[in-house]
Amino acid sequence: MKRFLDFSCSLLALIVLAPLWLLIALAIVLESRGGVLYRQSRVGRNGRDFTLYKFRTMRTGSDKKGLLTVGDRDSRVTKVGYFLRKYKLDEFPQLINIIKGDMSIVGPRPEVRKYVDLYTPEQRQVLTVRPGLTDYASIRYVHESEILAHSDNPEQTYIDEVMPAKLALNLEYIQHQSLKEDFKLIFQTFAAIVR
Repeated sequence: MKRFLDFSCSLLALIVLAPLWLLIALAIVLESRGGVLYRQSRVGRNGRDFTLYKFRTMRTGSDKKGLLTVGDRDSRVTKVGYFLRKYKLDEFPQLINIIKGDMSIVGPRPEVRKYVDLYTPEQRQVLTVRPGLTDYASIRYVHESEILAHSDNPEQTYIDEVMPAKLALNLEYIQHQSLKEDFKLIFQTFAAIVR
């Protein structure tokens, strides 16, 4: 049932939002060189890698300077990119990942291999379900980049504090997952974006 809802809702959203996608694509292309989409390898269900899609919000090649976005004004992020990130519009292309079956609408956010390799055996349980577009950690850490901006060593803070806290929330979700819980999370995500 969850897979059917994921597929049908994502396909419908993809069709309805097509005009908005075109406007976003145009804004990205007009502001900076590079493609419209950003592709990154993430770890999915059962530890399998897949290609995650986002609208490009940084200048081309910026990920070579680090995987984490630090602070409200990371110099690598474009003006259009700031807007897209603020309202989570950069995540829209992941509807393609959901249609393909790589992801679900609700589930633990997929992580890059570098950080997954640091998971404890207990934390690796998050890999038993499809990763999602949103989860409790996305809501709780909606301002993650600002948290990291206040650290002398942002990556270490992410590894030691932020990542374990997010994984704990994800493990809690897995233990109580249901369609009712998923709809609750979707509503809370929209509310967080509006706020």
